[in-house]
Amino acid sequence: MKKSTWIILGIIAIVAIWAVSANNKINVKQENATSKWADVQADYQRRKDLVEQAINVVKGAGNYEAGTLEAVIKARNNAPQLDANDLSEENIAKFQNAYDKMAQEMTRAINVTVERYPELTATKNYQEFQAQIEGCENRINVSRKKFNEAVQAYNTTIRIFPTSLIASIFGHKPMGYFSASEGADEAPSTEALL
Repeated sequence: MKKSTWIILGIIAIVAIWAVSANNKINVKQENATSKWADVQADYQRRKDLVEQAINVVKGAGNYEAGTLEAVIKARNNAPQLDANDLSEENIAKFQNAYDKMAQEMTRAINVTVERYPELTATKNYQEFQAQIEGCENRINVSRKKFNEAVQAYNTTIRIFPTSLIASIFGHKPMGYFSASEGADEAPSTEALL
């Protein structure tokens, strides 16, 4: 074989090795983001499970209203799951909105119950529940942040040249980020507290 043929074959081999390496790099970052998504879902599931504990705490206090508990149960049962293969911004926003609604409903229902039955806050179970909810919310926040960092690394990799060429060939698409809920940028009113 001619020297030029060997050079062309060498260049093709180098490009092929680079392409495989670049695609592997993209896949590793995609799997990392998917893993972080699983962590987010696990933390949301923990919150959902705590709702069951909240129901039992309220029931255990002896005085509860069926409507309040039904609202919490309904919100818990409507919490969705999201396919890790379709982490588009639209799907993440739907997921986040559903869980935000569940959390708001749970908080509202528990606050109404506590207002009507102030002795509930004095129970050990309720105090433990409050601590668990606070810890759960902190874990969710940390998981969301880690997910967004992993998505940023993946999205950056598939958008920068020359790995963007490989990403487009193999059909890698950008993933969506968690973002603040609508109205979260506005300071809450303290008038209701006064």
